[in-house]
Amino acid sequence: MSKPAPSLHDKLNQLRERFIEQLPHRLAQTAVQWQQSRNSEEEQTRLAPELHRFFHSLKGTGRSLGFERLALLADQAETALISCPTRSDIDTYITQLLQQMEREQQHLRSHHGQQQALAAVNSFELTNQAEPLRNKRQRLIYLCDDEPEQVSHLIHHLRCFGHEVVQFIDTGTFFNAVLTRRPDAVIMDVHFPQGQTAGTETLTSLNKLTGEPLPAIVLSAHGDFHSRLSAVRAGCGGYFTKPVKPLDLMLAVDELTAPAADEPLKVLIVDDEPEVAAYHALLLEEASMIVQQVHHPADALNALERFSPDLVLVDVYMPVCSGEELATIIRQQPEHVGLPIIYLSSETDSQKQISAMAAGVEAFLTKPVQPEELVSAVRLRAERLRLLRSLMTRDSMTGLYNHSTTTDLITKTLSQAHREENQHAMAMIDIDHFKQVNDTHGHLAGDQVIITLARLLKSRLRLSDIIGRYGGEEFVVLLKGVSGEQAARLIESLREDFALVDFHAGDVRFRCTFSAGVSSFPEQPSTESLRLSSDQALYRAKELGRNQVSTELADEF
Repeated sequence: MSKPAPSLHDKLNQLRERFIEQLPHRLAQTAVQWQQSRNSEEEQTRLAPELHRFFHSLKGTGRSLGFERLALLADQAETALISCPTRSDIDTYITQLLQQMEREQQHLRSHHGQQQALAAVNSFELTNQAEPLRNKRQRLIYLCDDEPEQVSHLIHHLRCFGHEVVQFIDTGTFFNAVLTRRPDAVIMDVHFPQGQTAGTETLTSLNKLTGEPLPAIVLSAHGDFHSRLSAVRAGCGGYFTKPVKPLDLMLAVDELTAPAADEPLKVLIVDDEPEVAAYHALLLEEASMIVQQVHHPADALNALERFSPDLVLVDVYMPVCSGEELATIIRQQPEHVGLPIIYLSSETDSQKQISAMAAGVEAFLTKPVQPEELVSAVRLRAERLRLLRSLMTRDSMTGLYNHSTTTDLITKTLSQAHREENQHAMAMIDIDHFKQVNDTHGHLAGDQVIITLARLLKSRLRLSDIIGRYGGEEFVVLLKGVSGEQAARLIESLREDFALVDFHAGDVRFRCTFSAGVSSFPEQPSTESLRLSSDQALYRAKELGRNQVSTELADEF
């Protein structure tokens, strides 16, 4: 009996293992080259392309494999090589980054030496304390203020929403920290005691040195015109006078750091020439898109189901099946009628191009395509589809999936899970005494509570998890690849943090809680049975006094 073919998960783990095994040698070799490049201008000129190529490759591979910290360090090194004109500016900086990469690879080797750690790159690492991993929506925030008692409350709220917050009380330490590890956002006071550089001067210096403005928000005891003007001139995107309402600050951080979309655009490339497909994939990946390649048209339908792309790039001339025939097959399926398709071909005959587009594709790009043209054509059409999908599938208030879309996505996930024998968990979440919130504080305050819980779920859960607003003050979450017990611990940690969030209605401050019920797949084999089981557990949690999490086995957390 032959061994089953390795799954995608197994292949990714093997790829990560090989990458980690090779990394110490590559880092050691790069460290030697960096030292050699410092000996003379001739050596610098000779080795600069190799150093740049290494950091560039490490950044892309690290991001592809889920090693975000390593990719960030490589990105900083690559940026320094490009942006710093003189060697003295970056000698110490590059050396420090290489040392940090060495420590990071040691951590990865230790981490991935254990069987379960391999899965932790794209899944939860749920400990007894249920501390979730930082995901792509979470931010590294540097908070620089010499009055820590004034900002401790803000730090608590930012951390509740999963952000990594590092506090500094002097501008010098803050300055060096930014050069070592660039944050996603900066929150800082502009006035410091005599002897310290002012906050605005520090930001201006950092922006000039790095060549890229830091997303920054000012906290200040002063609201006068000149203080605000100096902050604007330093490139600050937000200004708050103390005391600051935590939710207002978090909203500003989100707006300042949010990418154009919550998730990168996904593109499926169907081309029988692997090298050409890899080239186009590289161009799109450099534009922050996720790309999957298929080298045989027969594999395209399976890839469409599993990958759910926002757009398909198809080579016109392929053996077995032409691009026109494949486009027709795709269009014959109702779920893919609106999926944008772009042809790629060396064909320059305009009549043949028009004929090939009869299947209803969006564009015809001629090889070799200019990188800017490819990225622009793909982004324009894929984002248009994203917008249309969002209008049809998202709740307008929270941005979460609406009821029907949530149900459809969960059903598809469970269908695939049956084939692959995966485990998942569902949580039904309901805000306690929500009608009382509306009656006491008004509907605007109630909306604030709903939006905040939605924001908490999005910031603390993974992009791969399904998060939906089921209606009113009720939410549903499908946590992929975790047991019911693990899910209950995670939801419990969210419940504890949500209960500590301060809401404001005018001058009145209040807090809210939620109750939750958790059920498990495959113990509950269908969407409906999962929902009913979670609903029963939620009802049990409310009967027992609310503000708690219950499982289908009636265990309370």
